[in-house]
Amino acid sequence: MAAPTMEPELAEAHMRRLLASLGLDTEYVRGEGDTLYYLDRNGAEVAVLDLVGGYGTLMFGHNHPELVALARDLLAKRVPLHAQFSYHPYANELAAALNRVLHREFDIDEPYSAVFANSGAEGIETAMKHAELDRVIRVGELHAAVEADIATARAAVADGTATVSIEARAGLGLAEGADFDALVAELARRNGGILGRGPVFLTLEGSFHGKLAGSVQLTHNAGHRAPFRALAAQARFVPVGKPGALAEVLAEERVVLLAPVVVDGRVTLVEHQYPAIGAFFVEPVQGEGGIHVLSPELAAEIRAAADAVGFPVVVDEVQSGMGRTGRLFSASGVGLIGDYFVLAKGLGGGIAKTAALLVRQSRYRSDFELVHSSTFAKDALSCHIGIKVVEMLEADGGAAYERAVERGARLRAELDAVAAEFPDVVSEVRGKGLMLGIEFHDLSESTSEVLRDNARAGLIGYVAAGYLLREHAIRVFPTASAAHTLRVEPSLGITDEAIERFGRSLRGLCAILSKADGMALLPG
Repeated sequence: MAAPTMEPELAEAHMRRLLASLGLDTEYVRGEGDTLYYLDRNGAEVAVLDLVGGYGTLMFGHNHPELVALARDLLAKRVPLHAQFSYHPYANELAAALNRVLHREFDIDEPYSAVFANSGAEGIETAMKHAELDRVIRVGELHAAVEADIATARAAVADGTATVSIEARAGLGLAEGADFDALVAELARRNGGILGRGPVFLTLEGSFHGKLAGSVQLTHNAGHRAPFRALAAQARFVPVGKPGALAEVLAEERVVLLAPVVVDGRVTLVEHQYPAIGAFFVEPVQGEGGIHVLSPELAAEIRAAADAVGFPVVVDEVQSGMGRTGRLFSASGVGLIGDYFVLAKGLGGGIAKTAALLVRQSRYRSDFELVHSSTFAKDALSCHIGIKVVEMLEADGGAAYERAVERGARLRAELDAVAAEFPDVVSEVRGKGLMLGIEFHDLSESTSEVLRDNARAGLIGYVAAGYLLREHAIRVFPTASAAHTLRVEPSLGITDEAIERFGRSLRGLCAILSKADGMALLPG
């Protein structure tokens, strides 16, 4: 009998080889709570403590029994997964549930309309699209207002009740005797160049908002963004911790349209601020950027700037939301009321792939529903699971939120203890609730060639993760844009024993790093 042939590796083969080189190419066969299982050479299950938590998705752990039972029941009832262009009352029920929590946490009563998507990145891109539709409408209204001003001024000049002022001619660089038609022609030239400009989106340095064509432009890591720079709208990254940085960016991006108005019989020019900024995207806790918590001071500065200039604030709760920091909306903890909120990951309870964009009704453009759709969004399965997730978070007076705070504090205490024991290795512990990061000192100048080379290649966190998996059966990864920071995002069910076990494994890792014994981190 001929030996069976192996299928060629066609599904991201390069990534598979990289994972293999780091000792991370494990095939997991089962997940439950904070535990993943793989099979050893004898076919026996081996348990791994999973602290990655689906990058913030698994608030209730792998395959929570209530959510699994609901999914089975929905499938057994044959709920329609593909009933597009029909009424979806369950989507409205989920939107209402999210609104109730939003109103309570922010102490507001304005409704937020919901648009559903399938992932966090799609939710972000949906927000970008809606913000741009809103901006285009506002640009059209501004252009119409300028044209109305021109018509009014033209009529006044024609009937002799107004003349073109010297200041208006000078402001446009026109000759002293230039008439009103010359002024209008120069206005059309100047304003026309502005009206065709695309938006600039603002976000913070260290941000991560996805890797799709639009959302990747809002991701600060140049390695993810630069190859695709020409594909979509551009972003500016506002420095964090630099006083006056936001005001400086706003001043540089300020653009005005000029319009003629008649004042005391003289045609003069007035400025109308052009909506050049599409939106400000902000994470209440930066995930891939290294687990950095937004300060209330910066949150207030962003909100005040948005109100003054007129652009919307889009709060990216994809990783930080759904109770992970002790509230469904982590932004409520820093006082940042968004015009838009994007929820995903935890909204599906680790069972469904879903996301929701919530838009303040005073900013919502209902015509968006006619120009945007998503085939798999708003289905019965994901919406019912989302409703159940919100119910589980809200049950017993929000006991889940309290547990997130308590378990987060216990985990933080363990990480702080490790940092205190190894100050030469650990730079900082930071985060909030069950969204924590432990950062190691930069190893790019280490005396160990293994540590030095992997640090310079941006792989040191993955080397550490491979060691923890191999030697301690603990699964943890670095953040995407801060390779020296390990993220820790377990479920609400994380036990004291698991936390203590993780602490012991970190102490083992820190002891190796303290000795600069890079070879000890490698397989074999």
